[in-house]
Amino acid sequence: MEAVVVELGGDAPRELSRVRVPTEREGGYEHVLERAASTVRRAARDAGLADLPPVGVGMPGSVTTRRAHGSRADAPLVKNSNTTCLNGRPFRADLTRELGGAAIAFSNDANCFALAEATWGAARGAEVTFGVILGTGVGGGLVLARGGAPPAAWDGHHGIAGEWGHVVLEPRDGPPCYCGKRGCVETLVSGPAIHANYTRRGGVAVDATDIAARARAGEALAQAVLAEVMDHFGRALATVIDVLDPDVIVLGGGVSNMPELYDAGREAAARWVFNDELTTPIRRHALGDSAGVLGAALLPGLQAAHGASHALSGVASP
Repeated sequence: MEAVVVELGGDAPRELSRVRVPTEREGGYEHVLERAASTVRRAARDAGLADLPPVGVGMPGSVTTRRAHGSRADAPLVKNSNTTCLNGRPFRADLTRELGGAAIAFSNDANCFALAEATWGAARGAEVTFGVILGTGVGGGLVLARGGAPPAAWDGHHGIAGEWGHVVLEPRDGPPCYCGKRGCVETLVSGPAIHANYTRRGGVAVDATDIAARARAGEALAQAVLAEVMDHFGRALATVIDVLDPDVIVLGGGVSNMPELYDAGREAAARWVFNDELTTPIRRHALGDSAGVLGAALLPGLQAAHGASHALSGVASP
């Protein structure tokens, strides 16, 4: 996880401090909560701020306002997070308490990524942006900027808009997903999924980008695995294009550095999309690892509601 203090305004944010620490999710919910709070406080101190500015938090998953048994919850509970210790817990309320009642705005980390890229990065000027995170998991965020309005994330009715990582591609024989289904996009094109597919078929234990490099070097197994990844990626992305028809798609996360996504992956999407051609720009991220935290500082209403010139943003990573 990381926390960044930024000065907002102008054509680009100005970073005042940055703190990055391991999430250590294996320590459980209370440990992750304490690390999040201490990381935020440290970033504020490093920036020379006496008081906490408004805080924006991007995190995997979303929130629900209903408890498991169906009664109304007194605070939103996290759901659908691949940092599973957060699920079913009132992380927003608990972090607010840990930070002494600080003003906090939350959104999905992929929404934050898409928001930053639409505001300052590869999708700047687009009216409809779909941001994709391909890393340890697979996420997506939808950002709208219609009629001259500033970019804003669209959460949807259930707070799950953009969650293409859990579109099911292989319901019968696909790998099991932490969400309870089988064959989700995340189980087929995330970094760990590519690694698992490769090693299960006899490949050595290397990461997804190394597998892609081996495919380029002519290794048959790596080429076969990569071809499957590109087909799954294309099928899943074509579904997004058919439903949303965005102006720009921006890819982020470690797997997004594979150049094959922008040619073979695009060609696969073109085969599956409901149109005679695919002209949607598919772009690599422009803001690097900073996109998520920068987007968290721009969460809807954060700056306007508090009249703040600074914002402290954090991303809880899986």
